[in-house]
This record gives sequence, structure tokens and C-alpha cells, in this order.
Amino acid sequence: MARPETTVALDETTRPPVGARSRLRWKAALLALTLTITLVLPWWLGGTGTFNAVAAFPLPLVALMAALAVICWNLNAARLRLLLDGRAGRLGQSGALAIEMSSKFALCATPAGGGGIATLLWLLARRGYPPAQATAIFLVDQLADMLFFSLMLGVLVSLSLSGLASWPHQALVEASLAALLLALLLFAVVIVGLPWLLRHAPPPPLVGRGPRRRLTRRLLRCRQTLTSTLRLPKRVLVGTFVLCCLHWLVRYSLLYLAVLGVGGSADWAWTFLVQMLAMAASQLSVLPGGAGAAEVSVGALLLPLMAREQAAAAVIVWRLVSYHLYLVAGAPVFVAQLIGWWRARGR
Repeated sequence: MARPETTVALDETTRPPVGARSRLRWKAALLALTLTITLVLPWWLGGTGTFNAVAAFPLPLVALMAALAVICWNLNAARLRLLLDGRAGRLGQSGALAIEMSSKFALCATPAGGGGIATLLWLLARRGYPPAQATAIFLVDQLADMLFFSLMLGVLVSLSLSGLASWPHQALVEASLAALLLALLLFAVVIVGLPWLLRHAPPPPLVGRGPRRRLTRRLLRCRQTLTSTLRLPKRVLVGTFVLCCLHWLVRYSLLYLAVLGVGGSADWAWTFLVQMLAMAASQLSVLPGGAGAAEVSVGALLLPLMAREQAAAAVIVWRLVSYHLYLVAGAPVFVAQLIGWWRARGR
């Protein structure tokens, strides 16, 4: 009779803990709610004509948008290879692409995108790259994005204030652009003045001296690695920034193509600005991918330029390519990474 008891004990130990199972179910329910909102909300905003507008969307244009999304993944993978510069072992384009797609899947599937950086750090740690240095790589990548958006914001603000470009909601646009520029400058100041802030900032409540010291060491180590990463050869940094510019110019052309596909008319610069404002608004949403906030903000900014059902259809197609495609294509790659880690752990 001992044999059946042993089997039961082994089965119980191989099952995930009850708390882990409940967290997994909660995350799955949250992701399902997100997918529902991203599809249903635009239909509700657009009315009955939305279905006809989506059905009439040219399939070749959808294929072009999907191809541009794939190009964006490869541009980011090439950017990661440049920044690592051989410090995480031999990393080819396919390996970097797997890291990129897994990270983007986690980014799109978790609230506020918190799973994206965690997945990136985990995958680089599997290749022997320390988390503090991987965080610095992530920060350099973000700094390149900040520099690009700062330049684009400067151009858009100049066009708006000089009267060369007239856009709907002009006062709202100018206020939003100023707020985004302020946020970018604040982030840069925090990174530069981190040692001063750590010395003079009051200690966080309910945090012991030991954990506070460990956090301080990690932040300083990350900043030091960030500084050393910025000392990479100029060709690497310039190449990284060029790839960053290409990525965002291509990715932020998706909404422009979606507007053309539904028969609308809008400037490319306006659709670029709309996506920037939507990205900022999506940070207010607690759902993965900024669900709800992204659809409402983009739809509201497109409404002055086209019919209601056209704006809703453009939002649906744009989200299908810029969000749902990332989930569908990234999920198998992410699962393959998990299986590889599980097998390596069992050896």
C-alpha cells in the first residue's frame, strides 16, 4: 500500500502551490479582459458602421503593416546586439530576436509593462550577464528612445507654435507636448543626480537599514555600468541611435497606414503625435498594454479628421498589428524560452 501513497505525494509536490495557481488564474483573467477591451471598446465607440469599415480594409495594407512590425522586432534585436557587444556570449540575430519577442510579449501581457524588463533581465542572466549590467543596457536603450522623442517633440512643438502646422485640439496638444518634455528632462536629471539624491533624500518608510543599503548599492552599480556602457565606441552608440530612430519611425507609421486603409485623411506628423500622446495616456491604465486609455485617446484625437466609424476601424486595425500581433507572435517564443530554462534546470 506504500506505493500509491508515494505516487500521491510526488504528484502533490509537482503541482504549483495554491497561491501560484491563483495568481496565474488572475493574470490570465486580466489578460483576457484586456483583449476584450481592446477589441470591444472601439466597436462600441464607432457604432454599427465599424464592422463594414474593418471588413473593407485592404488586405495588402494589413500585410504591409504586419511586415513593418516584423522589421521593428529585427531592428530592436540588432540594437540589443550592438549594446551587448559580445558581453553576453555569442548572440546572433535569431537569438537576439528571441529575447526581443519574449520581452515584448511580457511587456504587452503585464500591467504597466513590468514584465518586459524582468523578462529581459532573466534572459540575459541565463547567458551569464549580471542583472545590474543588464539594467544598464536597458537604461541606455531607454535613453536612446528619450533622445529620439525629445528631438521629435522639439520639431513638433516648433511646428505647432510657429503656426506652420494646425492640428485639432491645439491647446491640448501644446500642453501635452510640454508635459512630455518635462517628464523626459526630469528622468534625465534623476539619472545624472542619483548619487546626490541617495545622499540627501529621506529614507523610505518601513524599509530597514540593510535592505536600504542593498538597494543603494544596486542603484549605484547600475549607474556605474550605465556610465561605462555610454563609453562604448562611438560607432556602437551612433548605430544604436540610428536603429532606434528607424524603429520608431517605422512603428509609428502603422497608425498612418491604418488611417489610409479606412479612407481617412491625416498628416503623418499628426498620427505620429497621436501615438506619442496615446503612449503617455496608456500609462494611466492598470491593464496590460494600456488597454482602454490607448483606444479612447487615439479615437478621440482622430475623430475631428474623419467619421466616427472610420476612426474606430483605424484604431482596431492599428491595435491588432501593434499590440495583438506582439502577443500572438511572442507567446510561442516566450514559452519556448521557459521550456528551455526548465529543461536546463532539471539536468
